Amino acid sequence: MASDLIKHISDASFESDVLQSDKPVLVDYWAEWCGPCKMIAPILDEVSESYKDKLQIAKMNVDENRDIPGKFGIRGIPTLMLFKGGELKGTLVGAKPKAEIVAFVDKHSA
Repeated sequence: MASDLIKHISDASFESDVLQSDKPVLVDYWAEWCGPCKMIAPILDEVSESYKDKLQIAKMNVDENRDIPGKFGIRGIPTLMLFKGGELKGTLVGAKPKAEIVAFVDKHSA
């Protein structure tokens, strides 16, 4: 079950939802068939609760959206990318434990 705090975005909404956001955005590139993507989903739900005032978490389905993942060279999923002020600040590839995801968010959103 995805948190209400997590926004589902598309190629069409990427510019407004991510690049023009007034707070940092953690984009989760994922797919329905991806086991590791499903493993980190509950972690992202928890992170979205903890960081709700400081961070937007967004999910982009790579099967439904090809342009943005292609533009950023997404080769493996899950891939997490943190954007701040319209710029890519960091990338984390693969299913990671919560502590590593939180450390990544803290490092790149400060």
